[in-house]
Amino acid sequence: MKRKKKSGSGGANWMDTYGDMVTLLLCFFVMLFSMSKMDESKWIALVQALNPSAVVNGTSMEEPPEGSVVTQDQVDRDMEQLYQAMAEYFQQENMMEKVSIGKGNGYVFISFNDTVFFRPNEYTLLDEGKEVLDQVAQSIAEVGPSINEIRVLGHTAQATANEENDYTVDRFLASNRATVVTVYLQEKEIIDPARLVSVGYGQWRPISSNAIPEERAKNRRVELIVTGLDLDALAGDDIKQYYSMRESTGTPSPAYQPEEQNAAS
Repeated sequence: MKRKKKSGSGGANWMDTYGDMVTLLLCFFVMLFSMSKMDESKWIALVQALNPSAVVNGTSMEEPPEGSVVTQDQVDRDMEQLYQAMAEYFQQENMMEKVSIGKGNGYVFISFNDTVFFRPNEYTLLDEGKEVLDQVAQSIAEVGPSINEIRVLGHTAQATANEENDYTVDRFLASNRATVVTVYLQEKEIIDPARLVSVGYGQWRPISSNAIPEERAKNRRVELIVTGLDLDALAGDDIKQYYSMRESTGTPSPAYQPEEQNAAS
């Protein structure tokens, strides 16, 4: 007698295929969820994982471009390079009577007598001042990836008892001078404009007495504070931290609180 063939339902086979499909769908939706708040670093990581030979924004993902990764040691070296370059330039140009330069932990501080850039009570940039800022811009551009922020501070002097002491005029003059210098640096395209800040203090942060003309002249100044990235700090890069917090919460980041430098005091 011939044996009857068993009629298999095929249930086990199609259930395996169905289970694989459901698992893949689950993985797909998990990936979509993880990408719901995509930023540049996540996108690059995803592309690199799926296709190491891909090109993102003109850059191959196989190997990072040389010098693209900035370390804290590199930042510290760049800030020292900036200080040395500026100090050498001011000495060569015999400007040390009108310019003072210093450095601290992660920043370079430069104070210019107002006559370097402007005529008395004016805020139109002099041609000689433009030449000085050209050199400053060139030195900053060479260490651009290590710069966190450039802050330009404008100051005036308090009027004598015989002169009209209009603090409103002082405020506007100081702010306008700081803004003019900031705009000139921005036009050089040496750094992200978000990293340029102008502040006008007027007569309220003197570094000398206002009793005699020689001392008052010291208070009329424009200062530059160039800070380097602090990659060991929580914020790391203040600007990126600021925008990342705004995107995620809709409010400015608590970490974005640049400390006021007291180098001028």
